[in-house]
Amino acid sequence: MKEKTLLMVKPDATGNGNTGAIIRRLEMEGFRLLGLRSLKLARAEAEAFYGVHKDRPFFPDLVDYITSGMVVPMVLERENAILSLREFIGATNPAEAREGSIRKDFGADIQHNAVHSSDAPETAVREIGFFFTEKDLV
Repeated sequence: MKEKTLLMVKPDATGNGNTGAIIRRLEMEGFRLLGLRSLKLARAEAEAFYGVHKDRPFFPDLVDYITSGMVVPMVLERENAILSLREFIGATNPAEAREGSIRKDFGADIQHNAVHSSDAPETAVREIGFFFTEKDLV
C-alpha cells in the first residue's frame, strides 16, 4: 500500500551541504518526492513539532539544535513508506546505524543524526500537516 511520510533534513546535514545527496539517495531508493520546503524553525514551532518529547530531559537541547539552522522537510511516497524510510535512514544513533544508511553516512551523534522521519501513520499525518497543506503536495 502506498503511504506518505515526512522526512526532515536537520541543521547539521543542511549546514554540511548534504541535502542534495540525501534527496538523491531517497529518489534512488524509490521514494517519490511530493513536497519540499526549506525554513528555519522558530522556537515555538520547534516546541510544537517535538511536543511529544516535552517532558524528556533532552527536550531543551533538541529545540536549541533544531532551531540552530535551516531544515528541509519533505513529503515522500512509496509502498510502505514509513517503515521503508525508517529502515533506509538507519538507527537514531549513527554509531548503531547500518553501513550505507543516511544516518551512518551523514550523522555525527544521536542528536546530530542528519534526518528526522515519521514513525507511524498517525505521526506522519500530523507531521506532514505541520509543514504542508494538500495544495502544496503534487
